[in-house]
Amino acid sequence: FAPLILEIPARYTFIIMPKPLRCDSKLLEKDLSGQVVIVTGANSGCGLETSRQLVKQGATVILACRNKEKGEEAAKDVGGVFLAPLDLGSLEVVREFVKAFEAYSDRLDVLVNNAGIMACPYGKTKDNFEMQIGCNHLAHFLLMRLLTPLLIKTAETTGKPSRFVALSSVAASETSMGGGVPSIDFDDLLWETRTYNESVAYGQSKLANYLHPLGASRKIPADKLICTSVHPGWVLSPMDQHVMAKMFGTGFFGKAVGSVVRSIFLWKGDMIVPQDGAQSTLYCILADNDENGVQSGKYYSQFGIYKDEKSQAGGWPMAFPNPNATPEVADKLWQVSSELVGV
Repeated sequence: FAPLILEIPARYTFIIMPKPLRCDSKLLEKDLSGQVVIVTGANSGCGLETSRQLVKQGATVILACRNKEKGEEAAKDVGGVFLAPLDLGSLEVVREFVKAFEAYSDRLDVLVNNAGIMACPYGKTKDNFEMQIGCNHLAHFLLMRLLTPLLIKTAETTGKPSRFVALSSVAASETSMGGGVPSIDFDDLLWETRTYNESVAYGQSKLANYLHPLGASRKIPADKLICTSVHPGWVLSPMDQHVMAKMFGTGFFGKAVGSVVRSIFLWKGDMIVPQDGAQSTLYCILADNDENGVQSGKYYSQFGIYKDEKSQAGGWPMAFPNPNATPEVADKLWQVSSELVGV
């Protein structure tokens, strides 16, 4: 299942990527009436398409977005609900969002930590965290911790385990593009002393997104909450805006070149559309929780540019190809994150 490499002629190299993994059509026909779902970053990309599909199947989907206007527009588009802004750059706003949700519903079946930023210039959140670890991991960690009692209560009421899905990335492991093996730097998690590297910071934050559900699966029984992480694939979305800006600039010409580059990758099959990017998340939400379905603590990946050739085709589930992603590291990150966000 590794990508097929063709050389035509010798000085050109073309990589034919595997076809995207897709849910069985029966999963996409399941009746979700009565279920309540929160999807962060749901106004575009995978989050929007995940929300659209779940609403189609009867779920009440809360689109948790930073921008109120974009969130309301997306909710109207898919038939979901926009309750309140969710700015992951502020723990206070996260707490306010949770209060608004708890006033709205006494049930939560699924939490999808979908939102994220990628390789942005150095910056800090309102809580003085480095931006990528702050938004991608710490704010999401707080959101999940605050909503866990309701997720468990819902499982006890329905007799079915609730679901928690965190979007990680191939960038949480060593990729074919180089850059080394990501790790969690507990000595300088917030980049207070290291020279900032936006790509390394992104890899650390995405590794944290893998470790968070792994750690949760070690603390919460699987009959109460199924905790999984996913690599959605390289998805056509605004996520790569900082990468494209660094490569081609932010002017009209640079944006035009960036659009052309995306189109080429999409045509080649390296990049996938958001509907395919949502498939791994949807599988983790919809598949049965048995040995042939979704298992808590596991990793579900679309195909990706893993350095490990055996991982490149992806898998539902697949072994996470990073030796730094151990249960012990997950436990330590859980403790450190709890202290940083105050839970």
